[in-house]
Amino acid sequence: MTTRILFAATLLCASSASLAQDNSIARGLAATCANCHGTEGHSVTREVATLAGMRKEYIVSQMKAFKDGTRPATVMHQLAKGYTDQQIEQLAAYFAAKK
Repeated sequence: MTTRILFAATLLCASSASLAQDNSIARGLAATCANCHGTEGHSVTREVATLAGMRKEYIVSQMKAFKDGTRPATVMHQLAKGYTDQQIEQLAAYFAAKK
């Protein structure tokens, strides 16, 4: 019984460390968005979308559309090309979790 509890606690700590690392990576990626989309994804202008609180799936689909050129943009199509699909997923999850 003690071994099971110890094993479960070890797994919980390992996944917490992994989540913290992923969140740190996502926060670093998201910092590059602040120039246009505001701190933590809260835009201060109507011309630029607020990313905080958007659905993850929507952010992913729009970033991929920018990346493949199917959604016109001024600079986003160039910026999106610099992200891997995994980074897009991380960014989307990060901003979706913001209120």
